[in-house]
Formats: sequence, structure tokens, C-alpha cells
Amino acid sequence: MIEVAAAIIENELGQILIARRRKGKAQEGFWEFPGGKIESSETAEECLKRELLEEMNISIDPYEAFGLNDHSYGTTQIRLYAYRARLVSGNIILVDHDEYKWVYANELTEFEFAPADIAFVERLREERS
Repeated sequence: MIEVAAAIIENELGQILIARRRKGKAQEGFWEFPGGKIESSETAEECLKRELLEEMNISIDPYEAFGLNDHSYGTTQIRLYAYRARLVSGNIILVDHDEYKWVYANELTEFEFAPADIAFVERLREERS
């Protein structure tokens, strides 16, 4: 099982950061909550800080566990840990994504999310309805 982490970053307007996987990457074309693979020597929170700095040039503060979702992509099993996070600093520069957006929770269903992220999309929408 591969362990990965995703950041649910909310701005001061209550919008959530989502990003689309660029062509040539696993899950290309799907939207996701940004994050990445947890290395053996790090926590999910440490992973998110590292990944968001590497992949988007931003510093974040993961402050609260949001949920856990086990998902099967055929032969690949992942365990996705989601954390609420604050943007601390930086201007977004994309590396593994080709687009990003700040959207309200009720707009999330307008985007085609990676299957492992859908449980978190639904939970965010339920919280805001």
C-alpha cells in the first residue's frame, strides 16, 4: 500500500485550492487536492510541507487531520490522508500540474477529481450545505 497525503488549503474567502495533474503524470487530467507520496522517514504533515514547496512553490501549515481514504487503482492500493492546511507564503508555480483554481466547496463537483479524492470532495460539500 502506498501512503499519500493531500492538503485541503482554504484561503481567506473560504475557497479551496485544487490542481489538475499535467499530461504524462499518473492520473493526468484529473483534479486533486495537492500533495504527494509520504516518504518512509516523514509524517503526513511533513510530506505535505515538502511536496507543496517542491510542486507549487508554497509553504503551508497543515493544522488538522481531515480524513483517510483507502482506494484501489487496480493493482495499486493507496491510503490517502487529507489535512486541512493554511497557506503561509509563496506564489504558486506549477511543476506536476498544468492548472490550479481556488473554488468554493459547492463548485467542487464541476471538476473531474481523481477517484481517491472524491470522498473528500463529498465531505467538503456536505459540510458547506
